[in-house]
Amino acid sequence: MKPPIRIAIIGLGGFAGSHHTTVARLEERGQAKLICTCDPHTDGFAKDLETLGFAARGVQVFADYRLMLAACARNLDLVVIPTPINLHAEMHAAVTALGLPVYLEKPPTLDHAELERMIVADKRAAKSSLVGFNFIVEKPRLALKERLLAGEFGALRSTTLSALWPRPASYFLRNDWAGRLLIADRPVLDSCFGNAMAHFVHNMLFWAGPHSLQSWAQLATVQAELYRAHAIEGADTFFVEATTATGVNLRFALTHACAGTASHNETLHCERATLQYAVGRQIEICWHDGRIERSTPEPFDGLECNHLEYYRYLRGETSRPATSLVDSRPFVALNDLAHVSSRIITPFPPNLVSGVRDEKEQKDYLNITGMNAACDSFLSHGIWPGAHGWNHPGSEITTPTDLPRFEATVRKMATP
Repeated sequence: MKPPIRIAIIGLGGFAGSHHTTVARLEERGQAKLICTCDPHTDGFAKDLETLGFAARGVQVFADYRLMLAACARNLDLVVIPTPINLHAEMHAAVTALGLPVYLEKPPTLDHAELERMIVADKRAAKSSLVGFNFIVEKPRLALKERLLAGEFGALRSTTLSALWPRPASYFLRNDWAGRLLIADRPVLDSCFGNAMAHFVHNMLFWAGPHSLQSWAQLATVQAELYRAHAIEGADTFFVEATTATGVNLRFALTHACAGTASHNETLHCERATLQYAVGRQIEICWHDGRIERSTPEPFDGLECNHLEYYRYLRGETSRPATSLVDSRPFVALNDLAHVSSRIITPFPPNLVSGVRDEKEQKDYLNITGMNAACDSFLSHGIWPGAHGWNHPGSEITTPTDLPRFEATVRKMATP
């Protein structure tokens, strides 16, 4: 057995709790060792500290991440940062300044300029940071992209992503940055695109990466319409169309303004076949000659698999992390250009918005009449919903040269 990876986790609440559970499980298998953690509200996690057995495991607990790093940095191989988006850059800079690599929760940031500063800071660490886009390490996904790159399905022509994830009103009250465009006058852009569904958008850019297994599409153009139903600053619904530098068309329809069962489907249209990838459910290849391949992926714990793959990289067993900060550039740029293209976030017409009470969950949802049909029309035919009853005045086609307009656009969006 190789020595366990020595880890610090910044935070105890929110998604940090999932990292703690995963690391505890990997510690039992000799893969990891939690050295320390921190949270400014440790008193509120007394039960969690007991459940996770911190005392018996010898885990040191601090009230501030800077105090933790000062005390423990020399005994660490890795620091996990699963904190609010607006804290990522500051914490990443503090850790890499000590030469330590970072497991950084997605998204790394949603500000393209801040991402560039993080890429520079990352060079100070002994190893590249990992951005936790969980599904890039799925073995069936990697195998399918290898077949795609080998030309088995013919050229990739277009991709679509449909992701409808209902979120109750309480979801946008879970913290002080949920649904916000700005925090302390800095871009945050928490949304279905930037946060909850970021994995799947990143997946689509991965499929369209033309050069190698670990490559992502580079953007040529982006157009988008942004909407909101919930009482938030940002958008809860995105319709986005992009073209890549190699001519692949990408279309995404993403929303939290819906009710019922959540769904997400990734579709690739190739010369010889159409590939449908539903994470955790089914992979289907429909060949244009009538053949159909179907398979059901094995159970996949994305967080655990990403931890283990990153440990392999830190031990020198692989040459790179699954997704680096550099690899995240297309995702962040796509998000930023979607905002620049839309220019405004359009409230849904009141007559289309209805409340849905889930008595079992005791939660309230907002549902948009015609959402499924609008998504289907956009993904299949490129029909924008703004001109068909949703009152968006129309968006512009943007390119990466429009990124300097991003910050001013977001500030204007956030102005009451």
